[in-house]
Amino acid sequence: MVLGKRIYNSDGLVLLAEGVELTTGLIRRLGTLELGYVYIEDAVTEDIVVPELLTEETRLQAIRSIRTSFKNLESQASLKGSFLHLGKTFSGMMESIMDEISGHDECMVLLTDMNTNDYNLYRHSLNVCLYSTVLGVSYGYNREELRVLGLGALLHDIGKTRISQKLLQHPGRLSEDEFREIQKHTEIGFKILKDEPNIPLLSAHCALSHHERLDGSGYPRALKGPDIHEYAKWIAITDSYDAMTTQRVYKPALLPHEAVEVMYAGSGTLYEQQFLAMFRDRVAIYPPGITVKLHTGESGVVSKIHAHVPHRPVVRVLTDGDGTPLSAPYELDLSETLAIMIAGIGQSTIDQT
Repeated sequence: MVLGKRIYNSDGLVLLAEGVELTTGLIRRLGTLELGYVYIEDAVTEDIVVPELLTEETRLQAIRSIRTSFKNLESQASLKGSFLHLGKTFSGMMESIMDEISGHDECMVLLTDMNTNDYNLYRHSLNVCLYSTVLGVSYGYNREELRVLGLGALLHDIGKTRISQKLLQHPGRLSEDEFREIQKHTEIGFKILKDEPNIPLLSAHCALSHHERLDGSGYPRALKGPDIHEYAKWIAITDSYDAMTTQRVYKPALLPHEAVEVMYAGSGTLYEQQFLAMFRDRVAIYPPGITVKLHTGESGVVSKIHAHVPHRPVVRVLTDGDGTPLSAPYELDLSETLAIMIAGIGQSTIDQT
């Protein structure tokens, strides 16, 4: 059995490369990482391509730069002085990200990178940036607008570098005082970014306002709908989505389709309805390579997604309704076969025997 897609550790570095033979020992080790799923090479599905938003080189370089810059902030005794390096570092990074995302003909919000299931501020920052930039492209923003949105998304949680890591990783329910302490990261982030010449002021406001909600229930200023800048509204969506689909010490990760359903409960109250609808239409809730079960009892693997209807992918059907493997698997395009529905994500496990 061979690993079909590389697995990253919490710092975004490759833990296991694709093509590695999964020995019994490695399979046991994977079990300790609490991964929701892994990609396995299989003769029946080897032609299925799992797309990526960034090349591995750009992703690793971005993670390293974010980690270095954020750790420097964590170690500083105070916030006095200039953080000029932040603007230079992240502006250059944003240019590379825009170049790669713009090179995709049909760019989607894809949750396909395999990571150890623990929250990591560096990876979260990059993911929120990627998702927000993809949505900005779909919305029609020009390159400068994408740069400002992307920088705001990339640095939206920079204030957490000045919050106790013990508190951020607290496994139980937070007290009111503890929650108020964590909420300060929005104002701290704005303070770090607002005077930096290479960071647009609107990007700094994204750090300040990404936890505001349409109904005024957010923080730190309890702003309502029209008073929240649209960039912060986009980041509110992508930040929530990435948080929901990532394992945390206090909650399990949701699968993409589960997170979208939860977020839709807040459409028009927490999140901008128009933006959330576009997000739904651009997120690959059933990414290529994932096992799905149809309501007919058949099961298979998503082989392709349609940019215009990502929730109705092409499924390569591998078993019949009784679970018997088909001698001749076939492609079923759910965008054309509306009577058949996806009933759930497959529960296949790795055989350790």
